[in-house]
Amino acid sequence: MVARERGLSELAERQHGVVSKRQLRRLGFGDGAIQARLGMRRLVRLHGGVYAIGYARLGQRGHWWAGVLAYGGGALLSHRSAAMLWGLARQRGSLVEVTAPAGRQGPERRRRLWIHRCRLHFEDRTEQDRLPVTSVARTLFDFAEVAPFYELEKTWEEADRRNLLRFAEVERVCDRGRGRRALKPIRRLLAEARAPSQGRSPLETRFARFREHYGLPSGVTNVDVLGREVDVLWPSARLVVELDSWEHHSHRAAFERDRARDPAFLLAGYRTVRVTHRRLDRESDALAAEIRGLLALDAGKATED
Repeated sequence: MVARERGLSELAERQHGVVSKRQLRRLGFGDGAIQARLGMRRLVRLHGGVYAIGYARLGQRGHWWAGVLAYGGGALLSHRSAAMLWGLARQRGSLVEVTAPAGRQGPERRRRLWIHRCRLHFEDRTEQDRLPVTSVARTLFDFAEVAPFYELEKTWEEADRRNLLRFAEVERVCDRGRGRRALKPIRRLLAEARAPSQGRSPLETRFARFREHYGLPSGVTNVDVLGREVDVLWPSARLVVELDSWEHHSHRAAFERDRARDPAFLLAGYRTVRVTHRRLDRESDALAAEIRGLLALDAGKATED
């Protein structure tokens, strides 16, 4: 009994408070012992054959473990849930997405679970924090089928920033996924990543896509204002956008120089909006509204004149 209890404690710690009926039996717990623990609330049922150890309130990883265990051997955390585990996307709701080997056709939905059924190649399988999960390449491919392109693009860029993106692995996933909806957006991202950058910095490329996504006017790029080159200018609105990337502003002198010229521009009638990767990641809606409002403000003044 001591060895059995110790094994259960270690398993629960490893799986963030969650255990399956199959694992309990493997540890030596019979059906009677399992029912007795359920009656005493020492086990709390989460899904069929999956229990929380002594409490029902779990963290996110506990719910991920519960989802994977609910579908037995071979199941992997996938899609949005996998993207969250890899640190590529933010949490949206409490739904856990899992992929299991092909059996019943089409996706299935249970309480807080969404199951995708399909064949899984051995390259699609890996672990993160001991939790079975789809590889980064397979996660991006699956994500492309459940998210709009602009959201997929952010996830792709985050994978690249974290040095998790492997083009060859993504290509192999595409080769195995003939006929899937994900092929078009993923191959578009692969083509863009391999295309010549035409001298643009990553932040310039991101801002151009951001402007197109929100339908903002083009402006003029890399133009001289008061003897200094600015990144984007809307001349009629006298509005300047400066792209503050860490690559080009990572030392104190550049930081101080850039901010010293903002008051000079303001005195000359130019307003400056500073854009960073962080603002594009976390404040894109607010940033678009800010730029659109400044452009509209100038248009309103012109109408009054």
